[in-house]
Amino acid sequence: MALKVAIVGRPNVGKSTLFNRLVGKKIALVDDQPGVTRDRKEARGRLGDLELDLIDTAGFDDVNDASLEARMRRQTEMAIAEADVSLYVIDARVGVTPIDRVFSKLLRQADKPTILVANKCEGRQGDVGLTEAFSLGFNEPVALSAEHGEGMSDLYQALLEAAPELTSPEAEQEEERAWDDDFVEFDPEAEEIEAPPERPMKFTVVGRPNAGKSTLLNSLLQSDRLLTGPEAGITRDSVTVAWEYEGREMRLVDTAGLRKKAKVQERLEKMSTGETIHSIKYADVVAIVMDSRDAFEKQDLQIADLVLREGRGVVFVCTKWDLVENGGELRKELEDKARRLLPQAKGAPLLTVSGETGRNLDKMMVAAAKVFEDWSARIKTRDLNNWMQHTIQKHPPPAPGGQRIKPRYMAQMKTRPPTFIMMASRGDQMPESYKRYLVNGLREAFDLPGVPIRLIIRQGANPYADKADGRRKTKAERTSYKK
Repeated sequence: MALKVAIVGRPNVGKSTLFNRLVGKKIALVDDQPGVTRDRKEARGRLGDLELDLIDTAGFDDVNDASLEARMRRQTEMAIAEADVSLYVIDARVGVTPIDRVFSKLLRQADKPTILVANKCEGRQGDVGLTEAFSLGFNEPVALSAEHGEGMSDLYQALLEAAPELTSPEAEQEEERAWDDDFVEFDPEAEEIEAPPERPMKFTVVGRPNAGKSTLLNSLLQSDRLLTGPEAGITRDSVTVAWEYEGREMRLVDTAGLRKKAKVQERLEKMSTGETIHSIKYADVVAIVMDSRDAFEKQDLQIADLVLREGRGVVFVCTKWDLVENGGELRKELEDKARRLLPQAKGAPLLTVSGETGRNLDKMMVAAAKVFEDWSARIKTRDLNNWMQHTIQKHPPPAPGGQRIKPRYMAQMKTRPPTFIMMASRGDQMPESYKRYLVNGLREAFDLPGVPIRLIIRQGANPYADKADGRRKTKAERTSYKK
C-alpha cells in the first residue's frame, strides 16, 4: 500500500526539487524565483522499498482573502487533509521565519503525522537553521539536500516511524494477500481468454491563457481540484488527475496556456510552454479549448496544427457558452471556420460547453471517447485494397511526364494515429494534392473524423534499372523498396 505524502512549506524552500528527487525524474517545474508551483501536482515515487503517492504543493502564504495566494493556500490545506504524512520543508540556510511558525500551528491543528525537513543542508551553511528548526516543536528535523540527494536514508527512517501501520511488513503482506484473492488461474480448456484491461485514456486540454481550461476540468471532477481565477496564466505546470468516466479509467491533464512564440520571453514561461508541448506529445486525445467569443484565432489554429502534426486525436471545445448571445448563428459561424481554416481536421467534433454551468460536458466526453476509438482503429487489408481500387477507378492518379502513377497495394502499418502504406509505381512522383484526396477518402470511407491520418507512398525497385550494365539484380535487390 502506497503512503500518501504531501510536501509542504513556504515558497522557495525546495519542495518541487524534493518532489522530483523522490519521483525519480524532473516532472515539476523548478526555478530560483519563489512561487513557481501553484497547483497540486501528484505522482508515484519511491524511497528504498517504500511506495509513495507524492503531492507537490504551492508555497504557503499567511493570507485569507480572495487573492491568488489565498486560493493557493487552500489547495495546500486540501493536500494536507488528503495525505497520510506531511513533509514540512524549511530552508536551513535562511533559518526559521515568521511564516514558518504560522504554518507550524496550521500543521498541528491538522492532527496529521508531520516530518520536519531542513533542506539545503549541504556544506555547513545550514547548521544554524538546522538548530533553529528544533524551536518549531516537531520531532528531530531531518537534514537533507534535495538537490544533491543527501540525507535520503534519514528521511526513509523518519517515514517508517511516522506511519508504522502503513509501512510495516504486515501491511505489505495484507496487500499481497489481497492481490492473491483477485488472481485467476489460467485455464487452458477455456474457450476464451479475457483480454487485459485497456490502459487509461489520456485526455489533455490545451489552449490560450484564460480560455477556461482549469474551470472546465474542475466542473468535470465536480471539485476545486485545479486553481482557477480571473487572472490569465494561473496554470504554470501540467497537472495530471486520475479520473473515472462511466467505468473507464482516464487521466485528465491540465496545461499552461500557449501564447504566441514572440511573446514568450521569460525563462519560466518558456519552461511552462515546453511542459505543455510535452503533454501534447504524450496525449491520446487533445481538447483544443477556445473562448467562444474569439475562437479560431491565429494562435488557436497554430495550436491545432501542432496537435495534428503530433498525431493526436482532436476535439474542438468552445467554452463560456453561457455568456454567448445568438448561439445558433455563432455555432454555424464556428463550424464554418473549422471547415475552412483547418481542413486537415475535417470532421473533428466541435462542442459548445460551459465550465461554470456544466453544459454539454457529457457530450464532450462522449465525443472524446469516439475520437479515441477511431484513433485506435485497425482496418483490414482486404477492405483497404477494395477501397483503393474503387478510389483510383473513380479518380485515377495523375501522369507526370506522360507516365501514369499506378497504386498496387495498400496496408495499415500502425494505429494511434492510423498510419497506412501504399505501394505504387513512380510513387515518389505522386503530388501532395492527390495524397490529400486519398487521405480524405480514407477518412470518409472508414468513418475517422477528428483523427490525423498518415499515408506513406513507396515505390518498388525497378528490376530493369541496371540492365544497361549487364548485371542481373539479386533477389534481395528485386524485393527491396525505397521511399
